[in-house]
Amino acid sequence: MNKPKRLAAALILMSSAFLFSQPGEAKEKEAHEPGQNPQREHFSLVKELPEKVSRFQFDSGLNFQYPDAVRGIYVTGHSAGGEKFNNLVKMMDDTDLNAMVIDVKDDWGNLTYIPEASSPYHEIGKPYIKDPKKILKTMEEKQIYPIARVVVFKDSVLANKKPEWSFNEGNEVWKNGRGESFVNPFVKEVWDYNVGIAIEAAKMGFQEIQFDYVRFPEGFEHRDSSLKYSMGVYEKLKIENVQKRVSAVTDFVEYARKQLEPYGVKVSVDIFGYTATLPEAPGIGQNFSKISEHVDVISSMIYPSHWTSYFGIAKPDLEPYKLVSEYAKLENKKLEELDSPPVSRPWLQDFTASYLGAGNYKKYGKAEVESQIKALKEQGINEFLLWNAGNSYTPKVDYTP
Repeated sequence: MNKPKRLAAALILMSSAFLFSQPGEAKEKEAHEPGQNPQREHFSLVKELPEKVSRFQFDSGLNFQYPDAVRGIYVTGHSAGGEKFNNLVKMMDDTDLNAMVIDVKDDWGNLTYIPEASSPYHEIGKPYIKDPKKILKTMEEKQIYPIARVVVFKDSVLANKKPEWSFNEGNEVWKNGRGESFVNPFVKEVWDYNVGIAIEAAKMGFQEIQFDYVRFPEGFEHRDSSLKYSMGVYEKLKIENVQKRVSAVTDFVEYARKQLEPYGVKVSVDIFGYTATLPEAPGIGQNFSKISEHVDVISSMIYPSHWTSYFGIAKPDLEPYKLVSEYAKLENKKLEELDSPPVSRPWLQDFTASYLGAGNYKKYGKAEVESQIKALKEQGINEFLLWNAGNSYTPKVDYTP
């Protein structure tokens, strides 16, 4: 191994040792004085590290070109590792779609592949994708832009393994109505745990890390005083709890992007569409503008079915063009206020929301998908992602209207 590679490897190992240290191994930092910004302390090391290693950019050995505009689909670990993957690749060949967002860490906290035995994440691996490098090689050959989806704070696996990193109700880890648990965005070890997974994905060859569930549980403003949890360095800040949550979520995004710089990947975040309509979402800690300042791409989830009577539209699922158009106008104004706005790449609906009940939904097909894409394009937004939980996408859609 030549000298530059030895040095790069040493720095990566040093970073890994820092990332995976257990609570108590490092001295706990002094509590902040009232009014201090906790991110200054979080980033004292991080802001030095990229300057030292930036010239030793990690090379996965795979080469991808960023598309003219990302037009992508969501792909589960099961689909990526099964027969459906070949069908989705053919769909890419036959259309103007050019990207896949593939689950690397899923909604329960499992990895969708089994890493090497030496990996600190080996025990959370599932054999959904038998050979992730093989599918990435196929994507390289086809020039399908690979995005790794990493679900961050919704993580039942880690919450049950480390209850002290979660939210507790009595003597048990709290669960929402769907039986899901979250880990605590105030806990720095949770940040490092997820950044480490993102680094593994970058080293495999993914060109972008998409962080999802970068937030507190929905409705947290109604239970923040009843659940037991740590606020870490945010505890003594003289700001209300809403702002503490916003600070923790925003700081994580900035921290993650800094840690990923040596790996040359883009960073994107999924965010609730309605956060662009508010100064900030009070319970979940998402502030659209603040998060947007620290990412390369912002992906608002603007499925018409997920809105109530916004923008003067009584039943948004019935009017996908109007809903997406009105949202895009609003988002453009928010992004124009930033010095360096990220690329906008919203999530669009390619599924039928029959759960809304008769009269409140319509069957989504070619016309409905195309109308959403058209609405974005008319507002100058050329990138988009399509969501279908089962990865069964509408055929014969014109993705570049």
